Amino acid sequence: MARTSERNEVDAFVGARIGLRRSALGLSQTALARELGVSFQQVQKYETGQNRISASRLHRAATVLATSVEAFFPPIETVQGEGDEAGWEALRHITETADGRAVASAFPLIADREVRRAVARVVRALSRR
Repeated sequence: MARTSERNEVDAFVGARIGLRRSALGLSQTALARELGVSFQQVQKYETGQNRISASRLHRAATVLATSVEAFFPPIETVQGEGDEAGWEALRHITETADGRAVASAFPLIADREVRRAVARVVRALSRR
């Protein structure tokens, strides 16, 4: 039973990462769908983890999104259960909205570590309201 749940979490993680990368590149779900040979609804299902993406299609997505297949997966220690469960939930929540995806894709581009920390403090403070 735990294996099914684990796979679903990984599917959701992979889908969320696809959505983040697509969004960061300014690509619509329709444009990605066209490149993958599927409907935009299917891309939505991949991004929410509702449907699993096949290995060959994931490889194609990585090519289209100019990244590696590995970039879509969580670290192995997280998959094995040593990671933070809240991290899975946070990733799911932040990718639910266009604003969340924009923040998630732009945040790592902030070069100054102190500025990133300040932004994180502001977000945490605002979320407590």
